[in-house]
Amino acid sequence: MPARYPYIRPLAWVLLLVPVSWLSYQAILAPELLGADPAKSMVDQTGEWALWMLLLALSITPLRLITRQNGWLRYRRLVGLFAFFYAILHVLAYSVFLLALDFARIGQELVERPYIIVGACAILLYIPLAITSTQGWQRRLKRNWVKLHRLVYVIGILAVIHITWISKIGLYETWPYLMALLSLFGIRLMHTYVQYLRRAKRT
Repeated sequence: MPARYPYIRPLAWVLLLVPVSWLSYQAILAPELLGADPAKSMVDQTGEWALWMLLLALSITPLRLITRQNGWLRYRRLVGLFAFFYAILHVLAYSVFLLALDFARIGQELVERPYIIVGACAILLYIPLAITSTQGWQRRLKRNWVKLHRLVYVIGILAVIHITWISKIGLYETWPYLMALLSLFGIRLMHTYVQYLRRAKRT
């Protein structure tokens, strides 16, 4: 059970910081690794890592259900906040490296490009989840906290649509994200269905 091993949390921090460390190394010391278009590479990498972190956060509850170990939940908030962190890096990379902080262009992109609108919606929905991720907010919101944080599934769907829309070859390139998301949804739905059947038998 993860809760029994105190070294797991610092190890998790190290692993979750590996992508940004690698990106920083490429940007500062080895820009040639970023390819012919370093700016686009930074934007793409931060976006991909944000989505993978989000999928990892969504996998915590299925892991708890499969292993029947509640200790996994200790790391859900940490991974979820790192997903938000990488999403913010993605937005900053896009705004700074590709649009040079030209707010007129940023506004134009938000109006004219549907995939940017979808990505912006995902970020906006994630902000209240990041703010209310603490135990204090969980106590204040009570049952509403669970309802609010179910938005993470909507965010996951929007993120997959966003990255698929950007890809020139569509789902042929981004299907692993879609399959991972559908698998995680499937586990949750199966658990809900089993719980429903158990309650039905008791009544």
